[in-house]
Amino acid sequence: MHKARHSPARSIAAHAILIAWTVIALFPVFVIVINSFKSRKAIFGDPLALPLPENFDLVGYTTVLAQGDFFQYFLNSLIVTVASLFFVLLFGAMAAFALSEYRFRGNTLMGLYLALGIMIPIRLGTVAILQLMVASGLVNTRTALVLVYTAQGLPLAVFILSEFMRNVSHDLKNAGRIDGLSEYTIFFRLVLPLVRPAMATVAVFTMIPIWNDLWFPLILAPAEEVKTITLGSQVFIGQFVTNWNAVLAALSLAIVPVLVLYLIFSRQLIRGITAGAVK
Repeated sequence: MHKARHSPARSIAAHAILIAWTVIALFPVFVIVINSFKSRKAIFGDPLALPLPENFDLVGYTTVLAQGDFFQYFLNSLIVTVASLFFVLLFGAMAAFALSEYRFRGNTLMGLYLALGIMIPIRLGTVAILQLMVASGLVNTRTALVLVYTAQGLPLAVFILSEFMRNVSHDLKNAGRIDGLSEYTIFFRLVLPLVRPAMATVAVFTMIPIWNDLWFPLILAPAEEVKTITLGSQVFIGQFVTNWNAVLAALSLAIVPVLVLYLIFSRQLIRGITAGAVK
């Protein structure tokens, strides 16, 4: 009775906190977007002002579309990100299923070895990775970026998904085995649908660093035809002069896929983050 009386107030407080944090998180995005529609003078004169007829200017967007191949940059980022997410989720889920379902010698050590990837930044191996890509003939290709980002995202994917898969009912999986289902069928048809919130969580937290990364595109794929959107935007940033209208316009366009992904996976993302935190 006491719990039921206080639960509506707690729910209202939780929603208020969520709204407040959402506003705080989206405020920098809001500032970038509104300034992308303003003249250079208005950007520096009053950066928080809304774009009005007296300061409205599309010079940033016209510059982005006219200088460089922005659509190719966008396509490159989209291909690299989607392909990397596919392999991270596929291989990460398979590895997590094997570690959580089967008991074998070295199971714990294998899990610890994969978890080390979370603690050790992959950028520490940049020189070795570059040498490997040169020897493999993969420099200035999207394949090089996909391989690196897949390796980068797998440790976190395995760590999160293995915890969720341990909570999947063993009776359900054993019933599938009794019915003659193969291990692959059990994995794809019984287990994966039950861990969709975790998959969405991994997808979002993996996608954002890949989409925004500048380091590996600059090192492994700097050629014009394979530039990503983040690297392509650097053309407007000079040593002495920066075209802020174009930079803000490019950043505004680059934000769109992240927002779309969040809207698609928001419900699953929240369920994945809060699973087990409340009853």
